[in-house]
Amino acid sequence: MKDYQCLATFTYHHEYFVLKLQFEKAGIRHYFQNETLIGLLPLSSFAFGGIRLMIHPSDISKAKQIIDSLNDKSSNLRIV
Repeated sequence: MKDYQCLATFTYHHEYFVLKLQFEKAGIRHYFQNETLIGLLPLSSFAFGGIRLMIHPSDISKAKQIIDSLNDKSSNLRIV
């Protein structure tokens, strides 16, 4: 897991839920660092640097495509 790279940072769980579902559907190897800790202590998100989206190096280009498609203005689904 030390080879995984941080692609984005989120403050709260609701900000990346759609993205998480899309990654699981596409089979992208990922995990959210600090997800459980901030779930238990939501006000501590800033102290721990937020929830980091960690992506396997071979899946980064596919992950960026999904993020870009969700940020497209014509998409009904968006990440915060």
